[in-house]
Amino acid sequence: MEWNDLFMSLFRDSVNRHLMNPGTDVGHFFLPNEVKYLASIGHQPGEFFAYVRDYAANGVPSPGTLMLIASVRRSFFLTTQRGINGNAKPVLAHDLPPETEEYHEIPYLPRLIRKAEAKLFGTLVPEVSYGDVKDLEFLRTHGNIHPADFLYIVWNARGDRQRVITAVLNAMEPPGSKPKPASEPRPQGELRFR
Repeated sequence: MEWNDLFMSLFRDSVNRHLMNPGTDVGHFFLPNEVKYLASIGHQPGEFFAYVRDYAANGVPSPGTLMLIASVRRSFFLTTQRGINGNAKPVLAHDLPPETEEYHEIPYLPRLIRKAEAKLFGTLVPEVSYGDVKDLEFLRTHGNIHPADFLYIVWNARGDRQRVITAVLNAMEPPGSKPKPASEPRPQGELRFR
């Protein structure tokens, strides 16, 4: 069975398990082979569990969206990180820019970029999900960018947040208009890409 089929099967089974026994904590939720599988694609059990809880409660993000997000993380993990999670410091909620902080007069964008960077590197703590309701709403209303596509944009920017800002601004432009570069000074990235 391919990794994506296993992902969808595990997600479906986990949602059913959670609905049958919602009080189970993450430490007792997954079987050892499931934890091993998640590690093989660069996923933490806690973040997968958070997606399961969110989907069971709110129906978002959809399983297909989660699989696409996982695909980007898996590709980054296997290629850029060569299948090894470093010992980088976890990114907590208070490490993220406030929701009101702006890039190019767009609130929330600095926070979303930082969340996406941490998601790529596997350092985002499970309590802060990439692709939550606020992320999805922001991406939908700012160019209708898919959350997996946004991860690719951040990956391809290689720490240059100005490129991410420009991509978002271009996505927000009406079809057929000339792309415009962002005019603000280049934000300094904290993460280094190879």
